[in-house]
Amino acid sequence: MPLHIDLTGKRALITGASDGVGAGVAEVLARAGCDIVGTGSVAADHPRAIAFRESVARHGVSASYLSGDLRDPAVPARQVDEAVAALGGLDIVISNAGRNAFHGASAASEQEWQDCMNLNLASHWRLAKAARPHLQQANPGIFIVMSSNHAFNTIPGCFPYNVAKSALIGLVQALAIEWGPAIRVVGVAPGFIDTPGNQAWFDSFPDPSVERDLTSKRHPVGRIGTPEEVGNLCSFLASPLSGFITGNTILMDGGRSALMQD
Repeated sequence: MPLHIDLTGKRALITGASDGVGAGVAEVLARAGCDIVGTGSVAADHPRAIAFRESVARHGVSASYLSGDLRDPAVPARQVDEAVAALGGLDIVISNAGRNAFHGASAASEQEWQDCMNLNLASHWRLAKAARPHLQQANPGIFIVMSSNHAFNTIPGCFPYNVAKSALIGLVQALAIEWGPAIRVVGVAPGFIDTPGNQAWFDSFPDPSVERDLTSKRHPVGRIGTPEEVGNLCSFLASPLSGFITGNTILMDGGRSALMQD
């Protein structure tokens, strides 16, 4: 019998929701009955923002979108306030926003380091602090941090992205032990997911279809993942069914990290 996740009446803020993983997560939570405020760096009238609202609203739930640059220290708190105003409170926050920053440890500039740490690490902490008073009232509130398989195993040239994602494991642990039992905090570490960002990486090769096929075959499951699959995990973690899960980061990479070498 299929496992049914019911999030009817729950209220979620999802950052980085205008495309990719964030949009997939929003779609799954909306399907489960959750009202959603999504955020992104594109303007509210951008086609991606419009597509987000339409995708969520077609499930009969509330759909709002906020634009902002989470590298700005003031933006996370402002977006929490606006989400609470739109939804009447918060039960779930999925801190998903991030961006690849692959430069190499010797080649990265000071500015590249700062930009990466600001978005891929500090913004999650700022969002968590701003959301805490509202999540405490949810009993329990759920704060999910989107990490990466690079937090566990990486490859050359992925600095400082892998450093920031590794640090998120520590953030999840710290928040979980300090804020429980009122708030559960869980990390999700996706591997290769079929998103526009990853397609851009495939497109950087002479033959994108060949590279996609090779990448798929490097996974024991024989393919790369989908945003919906990340959403399925997030919806489970946001539900009472996962009430004993907190303080850890769950790796979902199709078995890729189980291989010692290609």
